[in-house]
Amino acid sequence: MFSNRTNWKLTRNRLTEALEEAKASGVRIIDLTISNPTRAGFDYPEREILSSLASPHSLDYDPQPKGLPIARAAIAAYYETQHATRVDPECLILTTSTSEGYSFVFRLLCNPGDEILIPKPSYPLFEFLADLGDVKLVPYPLLYDHGWQIDFPALREAVTAHTRAVVVVHPNNPTGSFVQAGELDELNRTCQEHSLAVIADEVFLDYAHDHRARSTFSANQEVLTFTLSGISKISALPQMKVAWVCTSGPQSQVETALSRLEVIADTYLSMNAPIQWAAPTLLDQRKEVQRQLLDRVLANLAELDRQLAAQSSCQRLIMDAGWCAILRVPVTQTDEDLAIELLRQKSVLAHPGHFYDFPSDGYLVLSLITPAQEFSRGIRSILGVFNG
Repeated sequence: MFSNRTNWKLTRNRLTEALEEAKASGVRIIDLTISNPTRAGFDYPEREILSSLASPHSLDYDPQPKGLPIARAAIAAYYETQHATRVDPECLILTTSTSEGYSFVFRLLCNPGDEILIPKPSYPLFEFLADLGDVKLVPYPLLYDHGWQIDFPALREAVTAHTRAVVVVHPNNPTGSFVQAGELDELNRTCQEHSLAVIADEVFLDYAHDHRARSTFSANQEVLTFTLSGISKISALPQMKVAWVCTSGPQSQVETALSRLEVIADTYLSMNAPIQWAAPTLLDQRKEVQRQLLDRVLANLAELDRQLAAQSSCQRLIMDAGWCAILRVPVTQTDEDLAIELLRQKSVLAHPGHFYDFPSDGYLVLSLITPAQEFSRGIRSILGVFNG
């Protein structure tokens, strides 16, 4: 009765079971996995956000496959003001989420069974999207040596006749590493050689810890490139479903891709009118909330470094951006067993590294948008396990 593509293992993992047990017992949990900014204690301009959804234009049904011009113009203005990059609004396709954007691009590029290369470690969302698109994911490693780098020999080794694209996450989640200029050149050469597209996920692009703007893949013209982003992270509004796919590259390929993407988008017509009319306001309010987020991220990072300096068992990995920190810990058990022990004995919730496909045990992934006092207590409890 059911398709093979949805034949997932749906049983709860052991950490989820332990978390539900802890909640049922009434224990107060220090949550170092927070990813929802709307529940992390930030101040939003409520009146402006809510009033932006009340435009009378929303009463008119104007189906535009690419999205309403006012919303696409606001996104183009964001790229110009935030990243000094000119984006043609006609090269933008609006989607309700980056997940939907991935789905559109996978459908555009891949026949059933074709392959997409994805970085490892990275966020554990791709597997489900690929299954739903009948696409096979092939990992390529990111190597850590005083920072993260793409393992290009391994990436090239992973390319087959069925490979259609390479996914890069810029900056990566959870490693916080950007694709560097030299890596972009090598990536373009590899994709040109094998006729591959680039799919660039840039949802955390605005969160560089040094406050220095980084280049966006939407400016990449060397190969066919699909840049995905949205206000879920840019404006810290995951409930306001505004995302997009920006297509760039050789003109003939861009034109063909956009004509086909427009048909895909027209088939679903998934974005509603009120959110499109609100897009300029929702994008504009990013300026205040991004400041709050980065202030907290950097304060928590400083507190983590302060506590790490007082011991020698654990260390954090170098990172340049994003909302996560990676803590390297002594390998005394599997990361999942460690996370369960921390939850049961210290009432601290942290993500084990294997959730993000780390190649070995000895890693915990921590949210840097956790409220500061809670973050400090949680880190103290974790380090206490390894330092007596």
